[in-house]
Amino acid sequence: MRILVLANQKGGVGKTTTAINLGTALAAAGERVLVVDLDPQGNASTGLGIDRAGREISTYDVLSGQQRLGAVLRETGVPRLFIAPSTLDLVGFELEFAARVDRAYCLKKAFEGFAEDQRQVLGDERFTYVLLDCPPSLNLLTMNALAAAHAVLVPLQCEFFALEGLSQLLATVEQVRNSLNPGLTMHGIILTMFDSRNTLASQVVADVRGFMGDKVYETVIPRNVRVSEAPSHGKPVLLYDLKCSGSQAYLKLASEVIQRERGNGAAAGGEGAEGRDSPSGFLRAKAKVVVCGPLKQTEF
Repeated sequence: MRILVLANQKGGVGKTTTAINLGTALAAAGERVLVVDLDPQGNASTGLGIDRAGREISTYDVLSGQQRLGAVLRETGVPRLFIAPSTLDLVGFELEFAARVDRAYCLKKAFEGFAEDQRQVLGDERFTYVLLDCPPSLNLLTMNALAAAHAVLVPLQCEFFALEGLSQLLATVEQVRNSLNPGLTMHGIILTMFDSRNTLASQVVADVRGFMGDKVYETVIPRNVRVSEAPSHGKPVLLYDLKCSGSQAYLKLASEVIQRERGNGAAAGGEGAEGRDSPSGFLRAKAKVVVCGPLKQTEF
């Protein structure tokens, strides 16, 4: 069971959309997938058709130790795809557990118990992938996810401000690796909301690929109206419109994720990737991005 966390402290970059649709695509490829909603807004739960009124127990109960993870799982409209829904109770988690010494390991302990439960079930009923959908901030919920995960997937919007947030996230991942989870790796960066009509978007893609290299997935998720419409129907875009460009992109992304997992070393970035998930290395690269006209540039 591989635990992958989708994290980025910047909001609106496509974390939840990617969690929903990547999970669906992985399930379509034959994997058994669990999406764990750690965002108090509960958008991943809504996007997979779980009504707020029906969320009697949630990930808050798991983090607080009141329920085992297996007890809160809900089936979705997608075969082999399950979700652990969230509620607004998660808002109070940080205040309630801030004074605890083990506050960053609540989710990890829950997964240890879940792994024991999984050993008791048949092989084809065991989960192969867990996707953790985090809130748009580097709070205690995100720290719990990073401490429990095997690898990080970073949805990155193809805009300039998203680049600034990337260095902060890389710094956080490095800190977590040094203090909470030595085994945490950077699985890859997912370029989202790409608009081919926007010159800046193409420049951002080129700059990120130029430094991060093969840590960036080849698949780029385009801006697509059908992807935006799907959550209002409580469906992943692959169920809403399989033929649209967004659906096809997520199917390709799922294939790429599976290939990286099977490649082991490739999942960690491959040859020549050393230092690329380091914030200092990212800043040293001083990627230049055109922000206002062909001559005016900014460095960070």
